[in-house]
Amino acid sequence: MRGTPKYKKTIILPDSKFNSTTITKFTNRIMESGKKSIAQTIVYDALEIAAKETKRDQLDVFNMAINNVAPSVEVRGRRIGGANYQIPVEVREPRRTALAMRWIIAAAKERKGEAMAKKLSRELVDALNNTGAAVKKKIDTHKMAEANKAFAHFARVR
Repeated sequence: MRGTPKYKKTIILPDSKFNSTTITKFTNRIMESGKKSIAQTIVYDALEIAAKETKRDQLDVFNMAINNVAPSVEVRGRRIGGANYQIPVEVREPRRTALAMRWIIAAAKERKGEAMAKKLSRELVDALNNTGAAVKKKIDTHKMAEANKAFAHFARVR
């Protein structure tokens, strides 16, 4: 990218309980209509339930779940000579965690019949055990990238 960036990157402050910027980002993703205190309650309750269930530290449960869901490759569409190709591309770190958070939250929202904190804790435990909808999404993404490995040489062409 040429020149100076058009916008300044927002600095996210760490949360008060765990002193983690990742949990703050997760809380902000869950937040709806600017109700941050409700989102924090949901996240902290979910981490507490998951930690009791797994008998591990809350921050460890969260970080391991995010790492298990984070994809290493994904496919990007690229138009070459009138045809669209799905090209496998390695995922950089900020996007990896963002995708993992997005998939965990979406999978938790898909579950029915419980409070959000409980659904989120179940999804975190499933992600920790490499099961559940969020991990399935990661596996599907990896399979798609593997299937389109033949088009990887297009990624390097500029």
